[in-house]
Amino acid sequence: LAAQSREMDGELLMQELLQADRFRPILEKEDMGGIQISQSATPLSLTDESGTEIIILFTSPERAKEFVRDYPGYGGGLLAEMTWILERVGSGHGISLNPNWPAGIDMEPGMVDSLRK
Repeated sequence: LAAQSREMDGELLMQELLQADRFRPILEKEDMGGIQISQSATPLSLTDESGTEIIILFTSPERAKEFVRDYPGYGGGLLAEMTWILERVGSGHGISLNPNWPAGIDMEPGMVDSLRK
């Protein structure tokens, strides 16, 4: 919010984004007994109108709750440092951090690629 109101420099915001943990919703694949049946994670991502895959992230699990209601099975997730997430995201992907929140930010693939470097 401080960056949106220009009380925080954009470069400082990006530094803080890279150093903090982010929550990435993950599809929970369980059998009838509540036991995880897959060892591979399926993170929540969406495709925009141009065909770009957008990785969905949140600053906390609490901020994800309302959004993931529209995506059955994405009740759990992974809390990880943003730099770790960026290392595992392929080139050409965008990121939406806190979608549908006033404190949200959408990053185009070029911005995501530059953050990875």
